[in-house]
Amino acid sequence: MIEYIFFSAELRDRFVAFVQTHGLDCEISDDPLGLVVAIPEDIPEALSDEIETFYESLEDEQEDMSAADGDLHRLAGFGFKLPSGEARLLPIEPDLANRLMAHFSLEEIQSLLNDVARYTLEPADEHLCHILAERKAEQGSGNGQQ
Repeated sequence: MIEYIFFSAELRDRFVAFVQTHGLDCEISDDPLGLVVAIPEDIPEALSDEIETFYESLEDEQEDMSAADGDLHRLAGFGFKLPSGEARLLPIEPDLANRLMAHFSLEEIQSLLNDVARYTLEPADEHLCHILAERKAEQGSGNGQQ
């Protein structure tokens, strides 16, 4: 699923309506970060580009709304999980969050933060070459290779 985040229910609802007019189902959820809409990943590239362009226009509207409200000191955040399964939120400046989101999916960022939390709380006493060898072995066994 591809996730889109909103800070306004009105903008989220407009996005949902736009996605549904293109025949797509979506999942709506609340997150400590904001209002999340998830759509299927397996959609045609042209449609994906159209949805992304519409989302970017809504982001611009959100920014204009925030400036009009005098909300100049905003924070964004990324959720992640500790090894125990507890959820945490990393507050981050919106400019940095936007730069991260421009290059990485939300899932990739959350995976990175999950890994940082895990290796911070449960440090590996191994060298990187050992960790890499283990990952290659796991991938090999996951592809039906023994």
